[in-house]
Amino acid sequence: MTTEDRLSTVDDLLARPFPSEEERTVPARGTWEGYHSSGQRHHMCVLKASRDFWDDRSEDVVEAAEEEIAAAFEALATALTSRWGGPEAVDLRPYLENEIPAPEPISELCQLSGEMFVWYPGAGRWVALAVGQADSEFPILLLAAVGERSLL
Repeated sequence: MTTEDRLSTVDDLLARPFPSEEERTVPARGTWEGYHSSGQRHHMCVLKASRDFWDDRSEDVVEAAEEEIAAAFEALATALTSRWGGPEAVDLRPYLENEIPAPEPISELCQLSGEMFVWYPGAGRWVALAVGQADSEFPILLLAAVGERSLL
């Protein structure tokens, strides 16, 4: 998937209505790209995933994966910034530590990442990008989310 493809996916998430019930699309076994969740006030998807690290967690392998995901993040963040201006960095750790459950997609994002970058394109919605990983053996993920402004 190219930067243009990822930008198109973000545009699709932004334009898509929120469903009345929770929905999840899980891709074929062995890949995270294409995972998608939606709910009454949000959409979230995996735009890019590295390989997993079950068999090899050597520094060279992990570093190469981190660099690949970081480059994809930077390219997409640059495109979004050219559209909507600089993002707001949002610390997700307080949501994870709070006794009151965070709304989706914040709850899912804070399980994977400590921070997201948020743009406000209008229409009462926000767009976020985050890089995360469930655990050291799992792939590193580039995540996009769209939510109602009231969620932040």
